[in-house]
Amino acid sequence: MDVLYRRGRASAAEVREGMHDAPGYSAVRAMLRVLEEKGHVKHESEGLKYVYVPSVNHDKAKRSAVKHLLDVFFSDSPDQVVAALLDVSGKRITREELDRMTQMIEKAKKEGR
Repeated sequence: MDVLYRRGRASAAEVREGMHDAPGYSAVRAMLRVLEEKGHVKHESEGLKYVYVPSVNHDKAKRSAVKHLLDVFFSDSPDQVVAALLDVSGKRITREELDRMTQMIEKAKKEGR
């Protein structure tokens, strides 16, 4: 999906080229087929090949992925997600990023979320 969001559209071969440690071509095609069955991508015929395009807006896909992560790994507990984020990348988070997160939290409090 990252390759498709970056490029906008790509064939299976182009998706494979854009992946780090890419699996074989057949595996990429199978992955794209599953993504299409799930409604994440759609294909268009271009000559003899299929060109795949994301069918879900990138921001919507990000929110869906975070919700899935929250539900599956953190028992629907946002504070556990934040704790894990700070634990995993605490040394890499800058003061400015922490300040922005604090502002987001304060804004959510004011809005009654």
